[in-house]
Amino acid sequence: MAEIATVARPYAEAAFRTALDAKDLAGWSGGLALAGAIAQEGQMAELLANPRLTRGQKLECFFAVGGDKLSGPVRNLVTLLVEGTRAALLPEIASQFEALKRDHESVVKARIVSARPLEAAERDDLVASLARKYGRKVEASVEIDASLIGGARVHVGDEVINASVRDALAQMAIALAR
Repeated sequence: MAEIATVARPYAEAAFRTALDAKDLAGWSGGLALAGAIAQEGQMAELLANPRLTRGQKLECFFAVGGDKLSGPVRNLVTLLVEGTRAALLPEIASQFEALKRDHESVVKARIVSARPLEAAERDDLVASLARKYGRKVEASVEIDASLIGGARVHVGDEVINASVRDALAQMAIALAR
């Protein structure tokens, strides 16, 4: 996995610089996300890895699926990767591009795992608190895990904020066992 990330990084950085220069971060973001999803789809991945097909045939199939949704510059990157037998890098390039875009826009991703569905106001308050804590805009996704019993667990990057009843009980059990 580290090898794919390392090989994909220069492509993602070049795409990001190109998107910045063109003032088209959103267009590139959508195009790379689509290209990555196409390349990752099972049948397309097999087709792209098939040595019996020419690069032209692979590109024709890829662009038949992507259609007009892929801009010219993204199509050029896809062509470069398919011709260099590196189309499998597209999902990782898209992922790294998104990370660069979020960093540029001062956005942090948060994954909120709650014991119960959150009301809109609760979610908004939690997101606002995270934005204050990190000094950045927060893109939050919410998941439900009833096994937490109550409260929530928040993942921001490598940091985990445990505020669930299950985690509190586990900490109490450890303390009592000493």
